[in-house]
Order: sequence, then structure tokens, then C-alpha cells
Amino acid sequence: MINNRSSIILIVLAAVLVIAYASVFVVNERQQAIVVRFGEIRAVKTEPGIYFKLPFAFMDADRVQYVPDQALRFDLDDIRVQVSGGKFYEVDAFVVYKIADPRRFRETVSGDRESAEARLRTRLDASLRRVYGLRGFEAALSDERASMMREVRADLRLDAESLGLSLEDVRIRRTDLTQEVSQQTYERMKAERLAEAELIRARGNEEGQRRRAIADRQVVEIVAEAQRDSEILRGEGEGERTKIFADAFQRDPGFFEFYRSMAAYSQAIGSPDTTLLLSPQSEFFRYFNSANAQEQTEAAPPAAPAVPVAPEATD
Repeated sequence: MINNRSSIILIVLAAVLVIAYASVFVVNERQQAIVVRFGEIRAVKTEPGIYFKLPFAFMDADRVQYVPDQALRFDLDDIRVQVSGGKFYEVDAFVVYKIADPRRFRETVSGDRESAEARLRTRLDASLRRVYGLRGFEAALSDERASMMREVRADLRLDAESLGLSLEDVRIRRTDLTQEVSQQTYERMKAERLAEAELIRARGNEEGQRRRAIADRQVVEIVAEAQRDSEILRGEGEGERTKIFADAFQRDPGFFEFYRSMAAYSQAIGSPDTTLLLSPQSEFFRYFNSANAQEQTEAAPPAAPAVPVAPEATD
């Protein structure tokens, strides 16, 4: 009897524990909880804590569906988009979002993240094609890229809100040219660089010719000035020389004539190859003649004294 009573007590306690365990659920800081009763949403728990519900979810009573309460991300890779000029880019993008309205998230996609991301991915693909198609080839590689992302985010915002989501960020991770466009772009950039190099080279040659012309003109001017100064100095020297000769002539005309004759002798007969055909009595040799006459006078014997002769007697 006692054993039966103990068994009944244990069974009751076990049943109470099972019911209590089935009636309690815990929400942590990274989760949100949606309480569904007979297919309808009865409550949404967004704060961490311990909550109660009706037990026995297998009878389609209260069931708890957990959804993330943190930033989520999905990527869209290798999207081929065409710009306004007809060329193509390969684009990788990603979206960061949060589940802001768990109730609407449950009502629209039954709380399924994959379904929600699939709908956003389709909308993101269409938005990227539209935004790129309105712009030229260089826009995605310039500062205009930020405004393009704002447009894409604006396109996705309404769709995300209809799913109970809030967009935290929309970014383009990669924008690459397709293979054929890359080759065309490389050839175009190569031609531009070659043209720029030729322009720089032509400007350099022009500048070099200009500098050489300036240098040549300066050389001519410097040489002309030097020649002018030298001619002035030479003229001044010649004038000083003439003045000195004039002073010397005035002081001693005989010595001056002698000096001029000696200089003429030195220039005329200083070279062994010089031959002069002149008369010995030429004025050119007057100082030689004077020297010879003096030597002959010094070498001649003195004359005998004159003997007086007596006058003859006359008858």
C-alpha cells in the first residue's frame, strides 16, 4: 500500500516537473522568441529572460520559434551588370540586416531566413542592374560609388521593411571588369599613356631647344662683350704705348730713332730665312754704316805731324 502511494507520488511529481519544464522557455541576449498558439502569434519576446507558455507543443498549443537578434549578412556574388555605354562589370555585393519586427517576419516568410534572403537577393540583383545601367563606365570606380550604394539601399528598404527587416548596410565588395572589357580597357589605357608620353617628350624637346637657343644667344652675347672689352683694352693699351713712345721721342729723339731702328733690324733679319736686297748705302743701314765708320776711325793710325816747309828765296 505504501509502495503504491509512493509510486503515485513519484508519478505526480514527474508529471508536474514535465509540465513545468514544457511551460518554461529562455530567451538569451542573441535571440528573439515568437510564441505561436494554434498557428497564431500570441506573443513576441525581445528581451532576455525566462518566460512561460502553455505546455505540450506537440498538441499544437504554445510553440516557441527563435529568431536571431543580431546583425546578419548575406552575399551576392558574380553579378554581371551592364553600364550605359554597353560594357559589363562583374560585381560582388553584400547586405547587412537585422530582424526588426519578428511578428511581421513570422507572418511573411514564416520566420525562415533563407526565404527572406532569397527575396532580398532578387531585389538586390535588380537594383544593382538598374543603378549601374544609369551610369557610365567610370562611375563605379569613382567617388560616385557611394551615392550608387545609397540608391541601392533605398530600393531595398521598402522590401526589407515588408519582411520585418531593417537594413544596416549595403556595400559593393568588388567591381571588376569582365575579361573582354579588361583587355579593351588595357589597350585604351596603354594608348593613352603612350600619347601622354609622346606629349611629354615633345614638350621636353621643345623646352630643350628653347634652353639651347637661350644658351647659344648668351654665349654669343658673352663672347661679343668679351671681344668688345678686349678691343677697348687693346685700344687703350695701344694709346698708352703710343703715348709712351711720344714721350720718349720728345725726351731723346736720337735714342728713339735708334730704338726704332733696332726693333726694325730684329724683325727684318731676326730669322735666318730672311733675305734682304738693299744697297749698303740705304737709309735702313745708317746705324750699321755709322758703327763701321766709327770702327774704321778708331782703327786708323794717327796722321804724321805736318813738316813746315820753308819758303824758297827769290831773286
